[in-house]
Amino acid sequence: MNPLETEDQPGTIRLHVRRHDSGAVETRADYVCQEWPVALVFNGISHAVMMCTPCDLEAFAVGFAISEGIVARNADIQDIEVILHEDADLPHAEVRLTVVQQAFAGLKQKRRALAGRTGCGVCGVESIDLLELQPERVPDTGFVEHLAPGAIARAAHELPEHQALTKLTGGLHAAAWCDAQGAILCAFEDVGRHNALDKLIGQLALGRIDPQQGFVFLSSRASYELVRKAARVGIPMLATISAPSSLAIAIAQRAGLRLVSFCRESGYIDYEVR
Repeated sequence: MNPLETEDQPGTIRLHVRRHDSGAVETRADYVCQEWPVALVFNGISHAVMMCTPCDLEAFAVGFAISEGIVARNADIQDIEVILHEDADLPHAEVRLTVVQQAFAGLKQKRRALAGRTGCGVCGVESIDLLELQPERVPDTGFVEHLAPGAIARAAHELPEHQALTKLTGGLHAAAWCDAQGAILCAFEDVGRHNALDKLIGQLALGRIDPQQGFVFLSSRASYELVRKAARVGIPMLATISAPSSLAIAIAQRAGLRLVSFCRESGYIDYEVR
């Protein structure tokens, strides 16, 4: 079996493996998560190649365009086409977006080479000056103040139910959209945590869901690019299972975004917004 075959892009492939356990060896079928190069092409110009799980690619492209500031809103995207290249040697995908001229002119002005890698959202930035360390302020809508006391615990409890690919492979991150009670309304999985968040942001835009009236729960650590993306679209709170970085905390404080990490059903750590 070709380990790169697609099986209609389910996000996983099925392989035969040998499991070694306490000296015993067992041959069995197992699932591995897919990782494809995905080229994001704007008005005919390739802008970025990200390593991505080939599911929900339209939502991913829309979310990337918005969270990276290429477009301000979904309405700035006039057309989108997903093309799958199921080559035996290296399957890959292109997502071709047509954006309004104002957005494309802005993209050409600040265009830089981005070599996307799993787990890294800012690889390829040419200089420190290009890092966007002054985030937009998240509007204070009162959502955080009205958050149910058990919302984070509920989201932590429900997240595994929304991680179908992770149950099969153990190798993906999830980004979930939660209401004020902590109920998970939708979730997306990907080998890259920032890709999973982009898929979620894209779905919010496609579904015309207000990003200020919910919070994101991530099965990962909190890093700079995740907080930066959430702040750009006005998400008031980001909750993560693992630790935050110092820059993630700093960006959250500058944006007025509530950041909570080490989230479990039993508790969490709150990084106070100053």
